[in-house]
Amino acid sequence: MASAVLSRSVSARLSYRAVGVNSPRVSTAAHRKWLVPGSFVNVLVIVFFLVSLVLAMACVVYLYWFRYLSRGGSGFISAFSSTAEDCDVFQGSWVPHDSYPLYNSSVCPFVERGFNCLANGRRDTDYLRWRWRPRLCEVPRFDAREILERLRGRRIVFVGDSMSRTQWESLICLLMTGVEDPQSVYEVNGNNITKTIQFLGVHFRSFNFTVEFFRSVFLVQQGPPPSHGPKRVKMTLKLDKMDTIHQRWVDSDILIFNSGHWWTATKLFDVGCYFQVGGSLKLGMPITSAFRMALETWASWVESMINTNKTHVFFRTFEPSHWSGLAQNACEVTNRPTLEAQGNVRSEFTDIIAEVVGKIAVPVTVLNVTMMGAFRSDAHIGTWSHPSSILDCSHWCLPGVPDAWNELVFASLLRDGWR
Repeated sequence: MASAVLSRSVSARLSYRAVGVNSPRVSTAAHRKWLVPGSFVNVLVIVFFLVSLVLAMACVVYLYWFRYLSRGGSGFISAFSSTAEDCDVFQGSWVPHDSYPLYNSSVCPFVERGFNCLANGRRDTDYLRWRWRPRLCEVPRFDAREILERLRGRRIVFVGDSMSRTQWESLICLLMTGVEDPQSVYEVNGNNITKTIQFLGVHFRSFNFTVEFFRSVFLVQQGPPPSHGPKRVKMTLKLDKMDTIHQRWVDSDILIFNSGHWWTATKLFDVGCYFQVGGSLKLGMPITSAFRMALETWASWVESMINTNKTHVFFRTFEPSHWSGLAQNACEVTNRPTLEAQGNVRSEFTDIIAEVVGKIAVPVTVLNVTMMGAFRSDAHIGTWSHPSSILDCSHWCLPGVPDAWNELVFASLLRDGWR
């Protein structure tokens, strides 16, 4: 799916009015005149009756297939309500809403301490009470119980960096609001959530599904450099090879990728990491060119390895940061969302994602969340991190902005007839 405008489905609401006919004054003779054998009028009556019957049956079939079976038979609400022909759900604004936040971070054991701003001393709570509202349509409230039922026996996989892990944690907490026994939800290996762990999987025993996270910050393979490389090259990104754990992402039902925050000179060249294609080093390759080549490798992998009849694939765009100051090392968290988009949105990365996904031969949905986050300088971790000595104007508090990403994921699935 090349554009950020999600595909639309139409659901009809039909109401029926019972019409009663009671005419005691009509005589049997009148009836006989109405149904005179072989008369032209009689033929018209029969034709009218048959056409009416066909139309009634067509309505029944329509309602059954398009309002019931296309939604998996559970009567789930429509994904978006809109009067517009097309609705770009990523164009909109944040509005205050009394029903938010959607969960309590203090009772969700899967919010890691570093993202739990309230537990780390944040006193204001206004940042929790904002809902994303698209300009031309409405996104339905996240119904945890309904979605839990739809996820029975399935597998959700997140692949990416710490931003992906934040979205993973957010989804688990959202779903746990519909679980009767919190003890039935557990990490499959008994692991604690940490920044560097490569795999985390949470199983919902009562519904028999897992929500998994794989740490793969570049999506492509990182390894030792060729033996003939200069001394400054300590490691390389093999832009033409997927991460060594890519086989573990296959056979999922929902597969959500992100990458971007590690594609900087600080995290690459300053630590001796350069680019490689085949056996050749690409020492002068710009980061944006390398990012594009890595995404093209990812796109080829999706086309060849993922059965998109089973797996719904998403790629989330870059999440803006709000660092300030000449050295971009100051972090000032505001009290409210800003009226205008601000921060480092790195739009060239979003453009590359859109261009590469636009050429993929299979369905992939771009979650273009970049501008959504550009208004939310109030929702960053700031000084409420763990340990508190770390400033953070890149990651988000939970509950917070990542919850909206998950709402859009499932609204998108429902719009596309997810069963």
